[in-house]
Amino acid sequence: MEEPGNLELALNGVTASAGGHPFLAGAWELEYGVKAWWTTEFYLDAQTTSGESTLFTGFRWENRLRVLPTEHWVNPVIYVEYENINGADKTLLEVVGHDGKQDLAVPNNVASLEQQRELETKLILGSYVKGWTIAENIIVEKNLAHEPWEFGYAVGVSRPLALRARPERCTFCPENWQAGVEVYGGLGTTEQFGFRDTSQYIAPTVEWQLPEGPTLKLSAGFGLTGQSLPVLFRVGVSYEIAQVGNAIKGLFSSAHRESAR
Repeated sequence: MEEPGNLELALNGVTASAGGHPFLAGAWELEYGVKAWWTTEFYLDAQTTSGESTLFTGFRWENRLRVLPTEHWVNPVIYVEYENINGADKTLLEVVGHDGKQDLAVPNNVASLEQQRELETKLILGSYVKGWTIAENIIVEKNLAHEPWEFGYAVGVSRPLALRARPERCTFCPENWQAGVEVYGGLGTTEQFGFRDTSQYIAPTVEWQLPEGPTLKLSAGFGLTGQSLPVLFRVGVSYEIAQVGNAIKGLFSSAHRESAR
């Protein structure tokens, strides 16, 4: 959850090869903490595929709602997202149903004709145990056309390389680095639930938080089934602007006082 009044700017990218055509996809993200219990995000998606084309593939509007007001051993969050994307989208922000490498191999000029208006929900469970962060996501997605419900999951654990921060400013200190691993994939649909004919991945991750600067994230995902891409690489960079909401309110208040004189 984002701190109330804070704005985070992020770019999440993924690159892999499908059907012999390497691609690079990105999701530009604006995340704002509306309340302590409510964070909202807006995404713009695009991709480029070697030998084909570069195109904008759609947008997403996401909201995360904290269920419990205080920290507990398990902290549930409800996630609701509306997606308006086309079939050429390759951001792979989640893997659900029977999503597979054959979907990503469809040429852009064909895949982009398919419109996908979808509602995605997640139950996110987060725990913090002796420095370890443990997160589990259960994903349920529905194409608003006449399509079956699709399911997916993600499980991840991570930990800082050091728990005690140094008093002096330090860029490469161990406490600024976090390492972990995640496992994610599809769980079929209401018509065929389970792991059969699904994509599954395991991905070591590393994150570096620069003091008063951006956060960099890297991961390499390795496919575990025949439906999966063999390897995909993810990179993300984010930057948080503290209390941008209060700054905007202050500007409007100042302008109102000036106009009232």
